[in-house]
Amino acid sequence: MAERNDKAGDHLANERTFLAWIRTSISIIVFGFVVAKFGITLREFLQLQGHAAQESGLSLGMGIAFMAMGVFMAVVALFRYRTTQQRLEAGDFKPARTVIVFLGIVTALFGVILAAYLVLTASRM
Repeated sequence: MAERNDKAGDHLANERTFLAWIRTSISIIVFGFVVAKFGITLREFLQLQGHAAQESGLSLGMGIAFMAMGVFMAVVALFRYRTTQQRLEAGDFKPARTVIVFLGIVTALFGVILAAYLVLTASRM
């Protein structure tokens, strides 16, 4: 009976981890939308004020990239959840090393790109 409860706990932990990945994915998608929409709104505002748009369209590209990253993370989360579920059932669990390292590096890269974008746009003003 104790083994069955341990397995249930493992599956519940797997579900909590999946939901954390999904929350993170949604946050990244929404952040990308906000970045893209802000650039569009700023450009329209400047045109209404009679100023030439100085925005190079980077915010739209960055927003779409963040949204794509969020979608990618959701797909990876689903794949990882199913794989972990199958391995828990088979008694052959292995931690996700490659996926974790890859997503960590890509997230850090997106952070560097966003920081560079802020420095670039701040120097234009």
